[in-house]
Amino acid sequence: MRYPPAFLDEIRARLPVSQVVSRKVALKRRGREYAGLSPFKAEKTPSFFVNDQKGFYHCFASGEHGDIFTFLMKTEGLSFPEAVERLAAEAGVPLPRVSDADTRKEDQRARVQSAVAAAADFFEAQLKGSAGAEARRYLEGRGLTPETIAHFHLGYAPAGRSVLKEHLAQLGFTAEEMTLSGMVVAGEDIPVSYDRFRHRVMFPITDLKGRVIAFGGRALDADAPAKYLNSPETPLFHKGSVLFNAARARGPAHDRDEIIVVEGYMDVISLHQAGFENCVAPLGTALTDDQLRLLWRMAPEPILCFDGDSAGRRAAYRAIDVALPLLQPGRSLRFAFLPDGVDPDDLVRQHGAEAMRAVLDKAQPLVEVLWEREWKSGQWSTPERRAYLEKRIATLLGRIGDLTVREHYGRELRAKLTEAWPAFSAGHMSTSRATSWQRPGVPRFAASNRMFGPASRFGGRWGYPVRPQASASLKRSALVGPVHVPYREALLLRTLLNHPWLVDHYAERISNIEFSLPAFAKLRDAILSLKSNDISLDSSHLRTQLEAQSLQQVIDLVERAITHKSDRFAEADADSAEVEAGFCHALALHERQIGLKRALEAAEREFLEEGSEESLARLCEVQRLVASLDAETSLD
Repeated sequence: MRYPPAFLDEIRARLPVSQVVSRKVALKRRGREYAGLSPFKAEKTPSFFVNDQKGFYHCFASGEHGDIFTFLMKTEGLSFPEAVERLAAEAGVPLPRVSDADTRKEDQRARVQSAVAAAADFFEAQLKGSAGAEARRYLEGRGLTPETIAHFHLGYAPAGRSVLKEHLAQLGFTAEEMTLSGMVVAGEDIPVSYDRFRHRVMFPITDLKGRVIAFGGRALDADAPAKYLNSPETPLFHKGSVLFNAARARGPAHDRDEIIVVEGYMDVISLHQAGFENCVAPLGTALTDDQLRLLWRMAPEPILCFDGDSAGRRAAYRAIDVALPLLQPGRSLRFAFLPDGVDPDDLVRQHGAEAMRAVLDKAQPLVEVLWEREWKSGQWSTPERRAYLEKRIATLLGRIGDLTVREHYGRELRAKLTEAWPAFSAGHMSTSRATSWQRPGVPRFAASNRMFGPASRFGGRWGYPVRPQASASLKRSALVGPVHVPYREALLLRTLLNHPWLVDHYAERISNIEFSLPAFAKLRDAILSLKSNDISLDSSHLRTQLEAQSLQQVIDLVERAITHKSDRFAEADADSAEVEAGFCHALALHERQIGLKRALEAAEREFLEEGSEESLARLCEVQRLVASLDAETSLD
């Protein structure tokens, strides 16, 4: 079977080599790599190394070298299709159905890539010729050397409406191939197709193998409708999955254990010229989860550079929201903020590489920027508002998928809340004195007994604060306690495990279930994938295949969570009518809960921003509905 390269790349992107190899080899981290005893040859000294950033393993004892697919083929005797099928299921990537039409599509994709590559050569040649004089002056005015211009294969798109189109036609490319490549604009309402990029400096965008797949174009006309113009989405190019300069930067990033993310093409190129070869940029959009995963393949803690103004801060905060569910031990983000009104290009040209290095060296950890965002988002002068902040932080912690990371974030943020609102023994300081006392730089707030328990627990012998004793309810909270397994989510999954035939009737609703734990979502996706490949799949065989995908721990977590004897419909021996009725009821309650959760978050934001009686009334009404649902079900 012929697998599309993009399909195989997606599996590689989702499964680090170390994750696959560590099931058979005990690995220990050594710098940027992992080391272990060779699975191919008996040895006492480790000579087997795994590199997640580069996506391969290498055994110096035997000379074996490969990726996740070859590892399974070598160690388990699988064929290539068998290895692909197993890893695709584990990664949650549906297997492609390759037909004659698919083969033709792949051939067409290759032709489209050739058209884009031909356009890149054309643009580069135009920049060097007489037509590119203005573009050359622009690039020289931005401080770029001829060597840098050549290194990035910068080019120029002529001003004519069909110069590139005619050139590609002479090379034998069809009108359809030109349109699919994004180089030519065509459509039913366009009488004559025309070049997408005209009178622009061209920046080639490559995939990780260095092949040109798209372009960014900078207008030379001051009155152009768009200063920067990117290629549209094409069979080759999905801008949310690509980073500008990733192919060139990943080697230096691996060597330096650092990847720098800036906002624009010129920032990347100027920094590269100044010696920062480990720089990339998203393509005019907010950072996506696919781009984050790509960054983590290059370095464990990418540094995101933003302007120091309010817009830059908002962009950083959006990146945090994308990152929280994806955080893993050893994988995070840092944030570097530039002086107001200065971008990296300006900084290195005006003040040199040392100034940029100083900014990078002051990069803040994600947890610090997260706390800054939450702290500055309101005025915490009342108990109700302080309670809202605590709840907001607990909600954010719940978004962190990895349990260990979540626990450490809980400790860190709890410590910050403790510092913000110090509590003192009522026996040694009056309420008025406790309220007015203020450490340098700490807000003047009274103690928050709701969070930390009775004030009498705080007073040391001399009235100084000691470590608070958390109440039982606090210990169960997302701030300090072990992971909370939502009962209803576990109930839905257990029902599917015991009655996979439900997928045949409710596949779409099941696929749209929002789980608070990423592991639960992964289990759901695996169930859907396995069931779609075998409509007769029963519970026993489903569980066997899920165990083969290393999902047994998640299944155990689901099983342990089910404690209500009344939920008979989830049992394996339940009647089908009872199963369907109970499952639909639980699913409807879960969907209602998710809807109310969103409504509550919106009402809380509105009240915090406006503080009006109307917004308070809306908040109270939503809170009443939430409480009513909780009382009705008492599941979570």
